[in-house]
Amino acid sequence: MASHRIRARPPRDAVRRPATLQAADEVAVYLQDAARTPGGHSPLVALPRSEGEIAWLLREAPAVLPVGALSSLTGGATPFGEWVLSTARLDAIGAVRGDRVRLGPGVALSTLEEALRPQGLFYPPAPTYKGASIGGTAATNAAGAVTFKYGTTRAWIEVLTVVLAGGDVLDLARGEVKAGPDGRFEVLACSGDVRSFEIPSYRVPDVPKRSAGYHAEPGMDLVDLFVGSEGTLGVLTEVEVRVAPLRPRLAAWVPLLTEAKALELVERLCTAAHATWAAGDPHGIDIASIESLDRRSLALLAEDGVLREQGVALAPEVEAALLFEAELPAGTDAARAMETLSLEPDAADSPLARLARLLDSAGVLEGLVVAMPGDTRRQQLLESLREAVPLGVNHRVEAAQRAIDPRIHKVATDMIVPGQRLAESLRIYRDAFGRRGLDHLVFGHASDGNLHANVLPRSFADVEAGEAAILEIGDAILRLGGCPLAEHGVGRSPVKQALLRAVVGEDGIEQMRRVKRALDPEGKLAPGVLFPAR
Repeated sequence: MASHRIRARPPRDAVRRPATLQAADEVAVYLQDAARTPGGHSPLVALPRSEGEIAWLLREAPAVLPVGALSSLTGGATPFGEWVLSTARLDAIGAVRGDRVRLGPGVALSTLEEALRPQGLFYPPAPTYKGASIGGTAATNAAGAVTFKYGTTRAWIEVLTVVLAGGDVLDLARGEVKAGPDGRFEVLACSGDVRSFEIPSYRVPDVPKRSAGYHAEPGMDLVDLFVGSEGTLGVLTEVEVRVAPLRPRLAAWVPLLTEAKALELVERLCTAAHATWAAGDPHGIDIASIESLDRRSLALLAEDGVLREQGVALAPEVEAALLFEAELPAGTDAARAMETLSLEPDAADSPLARLARLLDSAGVLEGLVVAMPGDTRRQQLLESLREAVPLGVNHRVEAAQRAIDPRIHKVATDMIVPGQRLAESLRIYRDAFGRRGLDHLVFGHASDGNLHANVLPRSFADVEAGEAAILEIGDAILRLGGCPLAEHGVGRSPVKQALLRAVVGEDGIEQMRRVKRALDPEGKLAPGVLFPAR
């Protein structure tokens, strides 16, 4: 039976100093994350291998910033004077037991994928950037393309081991520790002290993805408090996740002449998938993800030579493209499947036959580029087209920071709306950025209603105008029933922290502060992440 109380334990191994980096050139690698936030500085980087080494660090350091792969898009992995705690050496992968595997927080998603593939398994909520670490994705409740079907990271985490700010350790298994009827948790420290706190009472938008501060709901599991807490409440040392069977998957690239046609096809594919799941139909269309790229995204691919390198031709009038994945029944014959997708007249009823008819009725079957199950090379090619867009944005931001103004940094949205409001959200992005004359592009997870609008800054004034636009957009997204913080987290970005205040209110921020004070009374862990340090 679940309890609202948990007893902490001491570290399993000796409390001792971990290996550290202090040379300026070695530390410099850890002073900026993918948000290109300027001004990072730290006296040292620690590379612990055990609970005891983490406990030593948390007891001795004035402040600690836990980091993973430095892929944060929020400035959350950029230090400002804290000792950096890198989880890179906490990279053990346990054996798969049933549908679970235990991992060190430093395991890269690409490494996990390689370990699971020979066993016919995969980890569904992995974001599209496979260099991210499992600890970083847990810390932000990250999500990715197939969240449309499989949900976010939180839904797949079963066990966490967490070192608290004082060096005590919690072993958390889902279902064992839940908030009491009064909404409280109690943590019994090794010293005998009881740390009691109440879960926040705010309510957040009901959308498939949220990375907007501390999770809060009546009767919630203590595991869920740490998932998405961005390293502010404890340091993860082990994460046990569920995995799923890897089914045959078709990937398809669909160029479209208008954005309206792209949105219409997104709606039709999503509707078909929901109908398939609701009916448990073995012949239904089973969509795992739909990614979208707008005209400016496609122009960026052309500017960077990506389309030419990958041998993908686009007519000048193409205004948008979709990249979708459909899961197929186990044992699907790829060669036969291709015939079916070509609308063979006597094709038996099957997921592919239905998909072919849907695409044909939408008028896009002829321009399709398809990667069938087993065609790894072509599937990677199609994935690379989508991934080249954020990479191209990042390269341009970095170049502008170097050549134009060191204050320039990434300016991008990570917002989600209910699926039926997707077209409205696009109009909101276009209006807010267009009125300010900003060069921008929009791409992302169309099946979730989670799009990423990015500014391509030509000056620091563009950065300031872009941030003003994002605050305006965030208010509008909330009015649509969406959430302006979907999957990247909040970090140290002043804009994202303002969006968090818009979601939960000033009182909600104060409720988060009370939770942090209970578990981290000295404010050692990730100060300034989620909300300003005091």
